[in-house]
Amino acid sequence: MENSLPSIPAKRYFTIGEVGDLCGVKPHVLRYWEQEFTQLRPMKRRGNRRYYQHHEVLMIRRIRDLLYDQGFTISGARNKMQELLQGERDRPLVGEVRLEGVAVLDDAGQHLDDLDDTAAVDDELTSFGSLHQVRLELFEIRDLLSIGA
Repeated sequence: MENSLPSIPAKRYFTIGEVGDLCGVKPHVLRYWEQEFTQLRPMKRRGNRRYYQHHEVLMIRRIRDLLYDQGFTISGARNKMQELLQGERDRPLVGEVRLEGVAVLDDAGQHLDDLDDTAAVDDELTSFGSLHQVRLELFEIRDLLSIGA
């Protein structure tokens, strides 16, 4: 599918005519898809002129593939797009810290608290000292996130 379509130029915004040419669909189809796929929201300027960004062109190509090449109905394609976008949201980003690990740190924290009470393991405390600081910082972050939620 995408091999037969032209490559997307390095531009910030595309008009509806340009997107139609890049994706192999007519402008009226793009306007219809805007109504059916809530994820598709081009910027509108003077006179309701639509301007699409690169990620929206890719989304339109994906929708076109689902409808024309894979045979999905509009409803099926809408559901598939929601699944794909949810999957992308759930996928951890590079460098992202997941809060599920805080519970594990909580258990490790009990071990650290036990070490704090034992004077005989000073060298272990030294190696765990930075871990203990990281644990405290993670708890602060967790508390800040729970306040905002």
